[in-house]
Amino acid sequence: MRIVLVGAGRLATNLGKALRRAGHEVVAVWSRTMESAEALSRVVGGFPTNSIDALPADADAFMLSVKDAALPALIPQVTKGREGCLFLHTAGSMPLSLFEGHVRRYGVFYPMQTFSKEREVDFSDIPIFIEGGDPLIRELAGSISRSVYDLSTDARKHLHLAAVFACNFVNHCYALSAEVLERHGLPFDVMLPLIDETARKVHELHPLDAQTGPAVRYDQNVIGMQAQLLADTPLLQEVYRLLSRSIHEKSSNYDKLRLTEDTCHRV
Repeated sequence: MRIVLVGAGRLATNLGKALRRAGHEVVAVWSRTMESAEALSRVVGGFPTNSIDALPADADAFMLSVKDAALPALIPQVTKGREGCLFLHTAGSMPLSLFEGHVRRYGVFYPMQTFSKEREVDFSDIPIFIEGGDPLIRELAGSISRSVYDLSTDARKHLHLAAVFACNFVNHCYALSAEVLERHGLPFDVMLPLIDETARKVHELHPLDAQTGPAVRYDQNVIGMQAQLLADTPLLQEVYRLLSRSIHEKSSNYDKLRLTEDTCHRV
């Protein structure tokens, strides 16, 4: 297929590479700045531009990978005069209905992964969640990924929320850990074996079964002492206390549920 990439950020960079490897042709790259458009164009092909008017009207698909807040204003501009093309946005939390009234063929193409320009990912392992009736959407997704799922706008919002907890919040906790370590001259590298084992465990265990630490048993001596160590950073101290309470409550409720299930099975 002949693809136009609208956006030149982290997702567009990785998506463009995957599309090219799958045999698709990137015919144009648009970005707000020529510098970004040219940088991505050098990697995935196509001509770079910061002018929407310069984009072709005969591409098979336009893939919009821009900030969520930019989509409502951008869609009317990029679809004008290109009503016969397929338009896809790649946002986890934005509705399919953004395209209504602007174009006939449209959909959602949401690859659920964290992306960086510096790290190349294997798109074949990334689940892609699609929405829309055009058969080209599934064909395009299936050409770069082994895992393609139909998902409604409402369900996708909850999926994206779950991803924020599993990725963005976890990464923020890494940053907080690094901050504590750096204060005392310790490198973040010492955490990597622990992080790796924690991630490996949830491939085999439910996260609640994998949970360990003082908050599970609500060891108030340890929790109180560690909270006091954070007295000079009240926000971080509050985050620590809230997470400890949440871990304990989830673990307690999970233990009660398992006990009830075991009792029912014995009966």
